[in-house]
Amino acid sequence: MALADNTGCAKPSEDNPFPDIIELNVGGQVYITRHPTLVSVPGSLLWEMFTQKNVRSLARDSKGRFFVDRDGFLFRYILDYMRDQQLVLPEHFPERSRLQREAEYFMLPELVKMLAPKLSKQNSLGDDPCQSDPEELSPGADPARALSSAGAALPGTGGPGSGGTGTMGTTGTDGRRAGFITIGYRGSYTLGRDSQTDAKFRRVARIMVCGKTSLAKEVFGDTLNESRDPDRPPERYTSRYYLKFTFLEQAFDKLADAGFHMVACNSTGTCAFAHDQTDDRIWTSYTEYVFYRE
Repeated sequence: MALADNTGCAKPSEDNPFPDIIELNVGGQVYITRHPTLVSVPGSLLWEMFTQKNVRSLARDSKGRFFVDRDGFLFRYILDYMRDQQLVLPEHFPERSRLQREAEYFMLPELVKMLAPKLSKQNSLGDDPCQSDPEELSPGADPARALSSAGAALPGTGGPGSGGTGTMGTTGTDGRRAGFITIGYRGSYTLGRDSQTDAKFRRVARIMVCGKTSLAKEVFGDTLNESRDPDRPPERYTSRYYLKFTFLEQAFDKLADAGFHMVACNSTGTCAFAHDQTDDRIWTSYTEYVFYRE
């Protein structure tokens, strides 16, 4: 006997046109859940979608699954919340604000409140059980020291370490932040028979940026691609940014204009393979340049 609907294995009733088991395609990610889960929060977008009588009005993909054009990876947390109305985020979760935007779209006001940043009297992030970050303070860290460090990091504050002592993250006498920025890139080149004269270099595919987020944004501005590390707090470090251009000289010019100077560099090279019919060898390399501003 043929199934009544290819989105589930239970036959819909006259009162409920949806099967008990429902397949969803959310931004290309497939989820399988029960109909009661999707309607567990009255007034939400999913509740409105799966309580209507006209099933044909809902969008479907080529395999008949109900389609929702949203972030498929973040939807897992939306679905978890729909199951028991609780929010449990993984440790070091970096996409809190994006998840809050998804909660607003799916019309889940309580979840939006859970995701909203909580500020203490000192105007800093308070104790939020769902707040997490790779560089969070350890349990034994001194909160007063953390607040002092945060105050010293802001321009115009008189926190400890200011006055151009050269300490990473402090503010110098000219008002500029001190700190390190590392520029790295992977490349490849071909060496012929005479390795001294025949080096055929290829273009740099991507220039990566490592360092404190606030410094990286100050130096590179709109040319900094943050798509792999969105919503990064200004005082946190990252190694996932890269530049929208591929000219090293352009990156060096921007660093020089911002008062940085090179303090170290290193490079490694590995022979990937050699052509069978020639003596040419393809080498891959990784190079880093470390810049510092006092």
